[in-house]
Order: sequence, then C-alpha cells, then structure tokens
Amino acid sequence: MVVTQAFGLAYQLDESTVKLMKEKYYSDIEADSGEKHHLLPVPAVYLVDAQGVFGFQHVNADFTVRMDSQELLRIARERVKAAK
Repeated sequence: MVVTQAFGLAYQLDESTVKLMKEKYYSDIEADSGEKHHLLPVPAVYLVDAQGVFGFQHVNADFTVRMDSQELLRIARERVKAAK
C-alpha cells in the first residue's frame, strides 16, 4: 500500500463499509490484508519504458471497470514500434 499511496491510488474504507463487507459479503479486509488501515487500491495500469518514462496510464476508481487486455496489448505494441 506504500506504493499505492505514493501514486495517489489508495482509498480509505469507512467503518460502515468494512462492517458491511464482513457481514454481508464475508470479506474481512483486516484478515485478508493482515493490516488494520482499511485501505484498498484503485485499479490502475501503467506502461513504463526502459528509461522509466510512463508512456501510458489507465485509472478508474470504479473497480468494476477494467481495461480490456487486448487494448492494452495493442497500445504496448504501438509504444514499442514508436520507440524503434
């Protein structure tokens, strides 16, 4: 979570959400993570080149919206071609 926080991609669950997850969805965030911070990461994808330059990012706070893997592969191939 240190890196997630450094990228600004961590969000804090309130106590009512933690309780709801545990009671209704049987997901104990403290037991699962081994931590009591109640932080979760925002899903994100980054493409970083060999020089450490970020060439692409996709971030969506809605965890149900994920980037299509084929689209990511297409973008990565474009970046490799452009770098040659």
